[in-house]
Amino acid sequence: MRRQAQATETAARATPAYQRIKDYVLQQVRTGTWTEGELIPTELALCKQFGVSRMTVHRALRELTADQILLRYQGSGTYVAPAKIPSTLIEIRSIAQDIRDRGHRHSCHVLLLEESRVSPTQAQRFRLPVGAPLFHSIIVHYENAVPIQLEDRVVDARRLPDYLRQDWSKTTPNEYLMHAAPAPTGRYTIEVKLPPRDVADPLDIPLEQPCLVLDRTTFSGGTFASQAVMWYPGNRYKLAGQA
Repeated sequence: MRRQAQATETAARATPAYQRIKDYVLQQVRTGTWTEGELIPTELALCKQFGVSRMTVHRALRELTADQILLRYQGSGTYVAPAKIPSTLIEIRSIAQDIRDRGHRHSCHVLLLEESRVSPTQAQRFRLPVGAPLFHSIIVHYENAVPIQLEDRVVDARRLPDYLRQDWSKTTPNEYLMHAAPAPTGRYTIEVKLPPRDVADPLDIPLEQPCLVLDRTTFSGGTFASQAVMWYPGNRYKLAGQA
């Protein structure tokens, strides 16, 4: 037994320090000690725990981030990444980034910014108390001055208190939430629907024009962050992804 213990100790000393940190983090994640969306200890805390330099800890976390085990956000910290989603699902990207990637110009028009309260139906869906404060926005996004998306969104006002103060001409709600509510997880549905008048008019489409409708609820750290219903005119837009 003593020889076995000595052999184990010798093997541990032979393992590079950054690898020991990686193994420790992986164990915490795989055993569920650290859950998806959870903020992990700081680099400084891990330096003290393992008695190593910050450069060593940084390498370990950088490699785990490259392996999609962790997500790192400057100024916010390092989080356990969500489990990889099946390839049949799609990545929900910023509409502005999609437009910029095509070499086109993004612009938007804000139709509504207001405070609201959680309804009984929302309380069940969002896991929030009835009457809790929400912020509500309706924004039309344009590609080269052509409307291609109407975004109807509510966010948790207690968690994102500065939401209504954002300049939506410089960022989008999706981009803002990626920084304000890191490591998001969620669920969504995609349907084909005919638009009501208050959707068709801002999108400049007839009522008989079918739309793709993406309804997504997002959680961060296991708690509600946002719910958005996004309307895309079927004759102007298609959802695409890469498996």
